[in-house]
Order: sequence, then structure tokens, then C-alpha cells
Amino acid sequence: MTRFLGLIPARGGSKGIPRKNLVPLAGKPLIQYTLEAALDCDSLDRVILSTDDEEIAEFGRQIGVEVPFIRPVELATDDASTRVVQRHALQWCKQEEGALPEALVTLQPTSPLRTKRHIDEAVSLFQKEQADSVLGVTPVREHPYEMVGFSEGRMYRAVDRPAHVVRRQQYPLFYKINGAVYVTKSSVLVDQDTGYGERVFEYPMEWEESVDIDSLHDLQAAEELLQAAGTEIPNPINVNGN
Repeated sequence: MTRFLGLIPARGGSKGIPRKNLVPLAGKPLIQYTLEAALDCDSLDRVILSTDDEEIAEFGRQIGVEVPFIRPVELATDDASTRVVQRHALQWCKQEEGALPEALVTLQPTSPLRTKRHIDEAVSLFQKEQADSVLGVTPVREHPYEMVGFSEGRMYRAVDRPAHVVRRQQYPLFYKINGAVYVTKSSVLVDQDTGYGERVFEYPMEWEESVDIDSLHDLQAAEELLQAAGTEIPNPINVNGN
């Protein structure tokens, strides 16, 4: 039985950056960072790529990742949720192989600065806490207590601040889910509506590790961070296989 199955969801279309998963970043396609990090992990028993796109599928095969199915087009639209993609992969495992993994480790290709260390540590935390889910998160830069809205000439707070909390040092810590890594029990994804379960733990990551590529500005920021870290960029695999 597979205990921890790595799932890399990568559709061919995207709005902000055309063909985003294959766009070059510091010398190699964006998706290559996640494929290589996943394959290098000690904690993952298996890694599969879920895509609707034959070019992305072929690139994944060149890297060494399994592409056991091509995702249906209706599950690769702008409106298709990550959970639908996760459930599809698990249903394939059940139907074709007769068993579900203990947990699904979902790794979005838009998080190129997430490394094998982050994945292995998140899985280790999942095991230690006997969790339903572990989520990669980043501390928020703007605290919810400071956020306000306006309506018809009146201001209101997004989150009410208790009267006794007067200094920022007293604020509780809030996080943003950064999308870099999700470790979730397969049974939770298949049988429950929450998507995360009841025992949910955070895996904190620094902002510099949590860039989520959604725009050209994000691409530039990621490239600058890679260069600042002195990351050695290997020869990229040609997307067209030439």
C-alpha cells in the first residue's frame, strides 16, 4: 500500500500567464521545480502528475514522474477546484489499483521555491500529530484586526478586535494558506465535505519560500530570489523533447 502519494496538478490553460506551468523561470520551465522536488523527497512513496495537457504530460514523463491518466477536460477549467482534482486522482487509484494511499500530498507547480525539505517536514508533522491535514502557510503581512471596509459612509472592521487588545504585540498570529504543500488523509478527501478534516495543523514557511506564481511580477520576484540564494540552475529539459 502506498502511504504518501504525491500529486502534482498542472492544467494546460491559465488566465494570468498563458501556458503558465511551462513558462521559463531562471532557465527551466516552472513546473520542473516541483517535479524535481517531489521526486527527490524521502517521504513520498510515489509521485503522479494530473494534467489535461499532452505537452505537460510528456514533459513530466521526461523528468521521471508517472502520468497514469489524462485528466478530463471538464476537470481542468478555471472553475474546477483543487479538491475535485484530488478526488479524481484518488478515484483512479481505487478503481484501477484497488486501494487508496494513506494520504495525498498535493504540490502545486506555482510554488517553485518550495523544496524537498518543506515537503518532508510537512509529512513528518502529519505523522507526528496524527493529523487529518497539514497545510503550508505563511504569516500574514497585514493583520485582520487592521483591515476595514466602507459602506454608505460608514467604516467597519473585517474582524472585531477585543477591547483589551491594544498593541500589535498582543495580536494572535494569523496565516495565509500559501498553496505550497497540502498533506491530507485520503479518507478525509473522499468521505468528508470539509476538505481538511478536524485535526488540522499548520506548517509555517517564510515569505521568501512561499511565492505563488500568478503574474509576471511573481515570476520576476521568484527569479530574483533564486538568484539571490545562489541557486544553481541545471540545464533545462527541452519542453518539446528536442
